[in-house]
Amino acid sequence: MHFDLIDLRLYLNIFDAGNITAGAARSHLSLAAASARLRAMEASLGIAFFERGRRGISPTPAGNALAQHARLLLQQAERLQQDLAEYAKGVKGQVRLLCNTTALTEYLPEVLATFLHQHPNLDIDLQELPSLRITHALRQGAAQLGIVSDAVDTSGLDTRPFRDDPLVLIMPNDHPLAEVQAPSFKQSLAHDYVGLNAHSALAIYLEEQALHVGLRMRIRIRVDGFDGVMRMVAQGAGLAIVPLAAVERRGPPQAFKCRALNEPWARRMLLLCAHSFEGLPRYASALMAALSADGSGGR
Repeated sequence: MHFDLIDLRLYLNIFDAGNITAGAARSHLSLAAASARLRAMEASLGIAFFERGRRGISPTPAGNALAQHARLLLQQAERLQQDLAEYAKGVKGQVRLLCNTTALTEYLPEVLATFLHQHPNLDIDLQELPSLRITHALRQGAAQLGIVSDAVDTSGLDTRPFRDDPLVLIMPNDHPLAEVQAPSFKQSLAHDYVGLNAHSALAIYLEEQALHVGLRMRIRIRVDGFDGVMRMVAQGAGLAIVPLAAVERRGPPQAFKCRALNEPWARRMLLLCAHSFEGLPRYASALMAALSADGSGGR
C-alpha cells in the first residue's frame, strides 16, 4: 500500500462530494489525474473503494473504512504540522469552533477576544450552527471544538459543562400570559412572536419544537440579535424566547415581563465538546483550556 497525503485528501474529497469530478476540483487536480490516482489506490490493494453506476458512485464497505482512517491520519498530520509550526516564527494556526446562537452572542465575544490577544499566531474560524449539526460536524472531523445544548445527543463525543443557559419567555407587561408564572410553549403559540433571523440556530430550534407539538410559530417580524428582539417586545410587538443571560445583560429596569418556560428543553446547559479532547492539536487544546476556565464556574 503506497498512499500519500495527497491521495488521502483526494479520496476524502471524492467521498464527501459523491462525485469524482467534484472531488478532483476540490483537490485542484484534473479529472484524469484524480482518476489515475484513485485507480492506483484501488490497484495497490486489489479492492474497489467505490461502486460505479449510472447515477454516480457510492462507497463500498472498504471505501467507508478507508474514509474513517483517512480522516484520522489527516487530523494527525495537521496536528503534527501545527505543533511544529509553534517553532516557526510567523506561522499561524487556526481553530474551527462551532457554536449555537446564545454562545456566540452572550458568552464568547470577551473570552475569544482575550484568547486572540494572548495568542497572536492563532486565528479562530467561528461559525453559528444548530447544535445537532455541530455534533454531526464534530463526529465527521469537520471542526475541532463545538458548544452545543445538552438537549442533543452527544454520544461518541467528549463533553464538559460550559454554561447553565435557561431559555425564558418575555412579553409586554399587559400581555394575556403576563400573570401565568410558568407558561408552556404550547400556550404561547396561540400568540404572535418576535423572532430571530430565520437562519439563526435558536430560531431553527424553536420552530422545530413548535412542530413537535403540531403547531407553528406566528412570527410577525424577525430581528437580528437579542437586544433588538427585547426592544420590540417591550414596545408590544409580541412574545419572544431568549436566553436568561440576554435579559440579565440588559439590566433593570425591564419594560417587559420575563417568565420561566414550563418545558424541559428550556432548562438547558451548554456543553463544550470535541471528538476527543486528548486528540486535539495543541493550539485547539489551548482554546479549550481558555473556554473551560472561563466557563468553569457556570453562570
